[in-house]
Amino acid sequence: MFEIRPGETRLTDDPAQTAHDANLIFIGKVRSAWTERASCPKNMRQARERSESAKIEIYEPFRVGLSGLLPNSTIILLTWLEHAPRDLIIQKPRHADTPKGTFSLRSPARPNPIGLHIVRLCSIEPEAGELIIDAIDVLDETPLLDIKPWYATTDVHPEE
Repeated sequence: MFEIRPGETRLTDDPAQTAHDANLIFIGKVRSAWTERASCPKNMRQARERSESAKIEIYEPFRVGLSGLLPNSTIILLTWLEHAPRDLIIQKPRHADTPKGTFSLRSPARPNPIGLHIVRLCSIEPEAGELIIDAIDVLDETPLLDIKPWYATTDVHPEE
């Protein structure tokens, strides 16, 4: 259970107990070096600094969907952060002086704990459903919701 810090606020009802089923399925899982929350990198920058690659395992029925992915490309992974609380609506990060609304933070604690990770695809074995990525900032066996290609031509804001 996540401890409540001073200034934080929980929702009256936990979305995990009240939400309607969105019919989401897991297409695979992340295999990372991180088995405990305390040792897991807090973000992708920290994960890359630790130089630990990770593996994505795609379940058999979805492997054909890997067609067209290329090594050395950038991809977006969407994960389900199943251990995160879903009822914190105001949070006080350890590094912040004041509490902030959940939607202004990158925290995993949110009504729908979906993780977004932009990673480098190092290698791919489509038949085996294995992708090696440069780094990841989630616990081992985190469920995978989706994979999307990242395109600099469409995903970077035009003013950047």
